[in-house]
Amino acid sequence: MREPWFKQLRRLSKRWVYGVIALIVASGLVMATPKPSNANIFDLIFNGIQYIQLSNLNDEQEVQLGRQTDQALRRQGVRIYNRNSDVVAYVNDIGQRLAENSRRTNVPYTFQIVDDDGVNAFATSGGYVYINKGLIREADTEAELAGVMAHEIGHIVGRHAINQMREITLANGIAGALGVSEDDLVNIGVQLALFLPNSRGAEYEADELGYENMGEAGYDQRGLITFMQKLAEGGSPPEFFSTHPDPDNRVNRLQAMYDESHQASATDGSNAQAYRSRISGL
Repeated sequence: MREPWFKQLRRLSKRWVYGVIALIVASGLVMATPKPSNANIFDLIFNGIQYIQLSNLNDEQEVQLGRQTDQALRRQGVRIYNRNSDVVAYVNDIGQRLAENSRRTNVPYTFQIVDDDGVNAFATSGGYVYINKGLIREADTEAELAGVMAHEIGHIVGRHAINQMREITLANGIAGALGVSEDDLVNIGVQLALFLPNSRGAEYEADELGYENMGEAGYDQRGLITFMQKLAEGGSPPEFFSTHPDPDNRVNRLQAMYDESHQASATDGSNAQAYRSRISGL
């Protein structure tokens, strides 16, 4: 039997994927942007080119990078859903409740619904979280949706997108004496959001942080487990697992965490009927 496509994708080496990203960046803004080593510092200033040192990136710079990546994603065809303001506000309320109880509260969080029926969610830098319309419908309870959103917040807490950017720029020699151009980083950020799976370590950390975040926010921590389990057992894994690998191992790890240390007082979000009522306009 032919190996499923999502397992084939998972087996791709980082070197190959990073090489593709480097090629995409090189064929885009990088070719049109003078490198710091070849450009006069005054030319860089007057041309408005901004360079960023990823090793010293502060919160304000990360939020700005996330904002520009959001704009680039929209230009790439990511459609933000806004037809039903009640559903949009409901999803944002869930996200803000989680963000306020996360380990990283010093950046503003932006939660957006993507007008796409695929079951997927992703996060970029600077507090930007995207949840597909199809994933919201796939969830059976608010706790399940909160679990996915908490997982994505975990990526932001762990600065996983920034870490991947650093790896890519170092591996492909994109960084110059002044750092990396903001345009190059936005290009890389778009590719990370749409195409590149997170590492196993990043996924495990985001699961752990998200699981903890759910408990701190008062959500039933089983929500993340049941949602992941449902997708893992669903036959043909959806788009979510193309960028979020190893579903089976992650379900087992989450179940072990719940058995050992779940917060008994965290029980919110388990009413399926109430959840269906809140998203009925989607």
